[in-house]
Amino acid sequence: MAAGEGRFDAAITGLGMVTPAGNGASPTWERLCAAEATCAGPVAALEGGEVAFGARVPDFDPVAAIGRRKAWRLDRHNQLALAAAAEALADSGLDPATWDGARVGVVLGVGLGGAATWETQHRKLLEHGPESISPMLIPMLVCNMSAGHIAMEYGAMGPNLVTATACSSGTTAIGTARDLLRSGACDVVVTGGTEACVVPSIAGGFARMGALSRHSADPAVASRPFDVHRDGFVLAEGSAVLVLERPEDARARGARVRALVSGYGASADAHNPTAPDPEGRGAELAVRAALRDAGVAPQEVAHVNAHGTSTPLNDAAEARLIRRVFPHQPPVTSVKGVLGHTLGAAGAIEAAAAALSLEHSFVPPTANLESQDPEIDLDVVRKEGREGPLSTVVSNSFGFGGQNAVLLLSKA
Repeated sequence: MAAGEGRFDAAITGLGMVTPAGNGASPTWERLCAAEATCAGPVAALEGGEVAFGARVPDFDPVAAIGRRKAWRLDRHNQLALAAAAEALADSGLDPATWDGARVGVVLGVGLGGAATWETQHRKLLEHGPESISPMLIPMLVCNMSAGHIAMEYGAMGPNLVTATACSSGTTAIGTARDLLRSGACDVVVTGGTEACVVPSIAGGFARMGALSRHSADPAVASRPFDVHRDGFVLAEGSAVLVLERPEDARARGARVRALVSGYGASADAHNPTAPDPEGRGAELAVRAALRDAGVAPQEVAHVNAHGTSTPLNDAAEARLIRRVFPHQPPVTSVKGVLGHTLGAAGAIEAAAAALSLEHSFVPPTANLESQDPEIDLDVVRKEGREGPLSTVVSNSFGFGGQNAVLLLSKA
């Protein structure tokens, strides 16, 4: 297919981020560009566990962000999503008071949902009996409420969905949101991902399977994608929300288009519950599907925002597939070197970072990459970011269950 033939672009007109690098898209982007170290440190709630550090959103005040009543009734992953959505909608210039809510959809990616609420309420059950359980347990726990609360907040009465494809969830959500625009079901879709699982049970589960870094002496350098000394990821939390519209609708109202979502691909490894296909064959299917969907040849891709978890198996498998699909060696980066791994929110945060790379013509460096693994034959950006014109960016996300999702973003 020739470039542009049959292609459907979704315009990103609003962008909001709440991450371990800061409350807002601008502070997050600035920290990614500096790439000094991972935003990780000791977490009091994890004390006594095998791994007692992680990356949490600093100085996040849910009462200030969303109001006391909502803060009390919502799990943290929903609080983060509402805060990111508020920034994204303000950035878009859309006025929810005047839009046709029936034409506005919400699609959020969530991996694990209200893990903190589950832990708290389960502890109450064991210590004080079933009558101590909060009547808000279920609405605080279930994954679908992140999209539901955004819809309630802004009167978005169109399709309301949550995608749960493990660490690909945020990317799957954005691809699904674009499909809602393409089908004509919606005129605006609020989309992205959220996660807040830096809690003992989740950290303990990942630690027991050997997925987390053990660099406890200096957590700031624990997340080191593509480094020869990488030993696991850093558990993190965060949210990113994007507002998508058709480009012609955005232009008609004079909106700023930050970037375009031009391609989406999804696949399964059909290999192993937790380990990736060593050669990345399933993931490669998703990358090539995104290229076909956008009508873009591999050699036209100017940058790859890698999944890059800092785990030995994932980084090696991803490197092999990137090398096969993109032999021209576009610059590669992983923002998890700064942010850690935000699980279901990761794909949305990385899509937002890819959009900002296109907007600013800048590829952030991969933090903590001191000695690149000699088996990773890629042009990984390190130490300092790289300036230069960017036309297209591929953003990869891969999750447990072998669930792969890939976006191709292009310059507006």
